[in-house]
Amino acid sequence: MGIMLVFVLVLATFLGFELISKVPSQLHTPLMSGSNAISGITIVGALISLLGTWNVQDDILRTVLGTLAVMFATINVVGGYLVTDRMLGMFTGGKK
Repeated sequence: MGIMLVFVLVLATFLGFELISKVPSQLHTPLMSGSNAISGITIVGALISLLGTWNVQDDILRTVLGTLAVMFATINVVGGYLVTDRMLGMFTGGKK
């Protein structure tokens, strides 16, 4: 079972790299918005996982991984919105 999960991870990594490298720059902003939505779902899932740590006091691994997931997904969402805002600012006219 574990070797199958590693195979799926490697296959998804190569497929994701191929797909992202073929994306034209005009589609970057809509795709960034979609990835921000997915990261938002990751935040919700990590928070739900952290809710279980209130019942089980000795589950330190769940607490650490849930906290890291919330932290990294939040950084991804905020960074994605900053990049999207900057890219959309490139399409607006100059200040008059």
